[in-house]
Amino acid sequence: MPEQKKENYGQKAASRLVRKQIVEMDDADIERQCRNSGAQYRVEESQKAIFISYLNRLYKLTLHNAEISLLDSDEDVEMKEQLLIMHYFTSAKVAHFDNKPITFRELSGGSFYFPVFVKRTISPLISHFGENPELLIDATKKLGGRQSTYGDVSVTINAFVHTPVTIVLWQGDNEFPPEGNLLFDYSISDYLSAEDIAILCETITWKLIRQSKN
Repeated sequence: MPEQKKENYGQKAASRLVRKQIVEMDDADIERQCRNSGAQYRVEESQKAIFISYLNRLYKLTLHNAEISLLDSDEDVEMKEQLLIMHYFTSAKVAHFDNKPITFRELSGGSFYFPVFVKRTISPLISHFGENPELLIDATKKLGGRQSTYGDVSVTINAFVHTPVTIVLWQGDNEFPPEGNLLFDYSISDYLSAEDIAILCETITWKLIRQSKN
């Protein structure tokens, strides 16, 4: 099976599972997951819905059918981003922040996904921003990024309320090529799996590259 077809099949299967989980949630489950994830719970016109901030935009998850839409916009929400939002909401265990930075390789399961993670996130970021890391600062503004204190240039983006992602770049010189890495709070595994974190970072990477080109 071609890689793209396998990916689409996997996304559809994952979508069915998590939507079923959401639809079957009772009020206590919903309220607990809202507390854990930082989502807002509302009832509008007899419909229960939650609102989740993702990459500096607000998304609505209607609970009776687990449908996701971007608030105040007709834009379609890509399946992989719908899955990230639903997985974050359903997986969030506790609302806390350890303030202990770790790399992707240090995550549970991170070593398994690390080669793909480098290929799809770190390498494109270095290739696009490595020679001009200051371009990264402007590119992150639309995603709500803020400057951080690592490396030559670093920015932190709150992908979700409790999942900051920090991109670090070192410009390099005549002796050393540019380098880069991504950092997460130690608690991120309480909200997303290593696979979801890899997809999240790939999504952020290409949003930043497109934003920089624009």
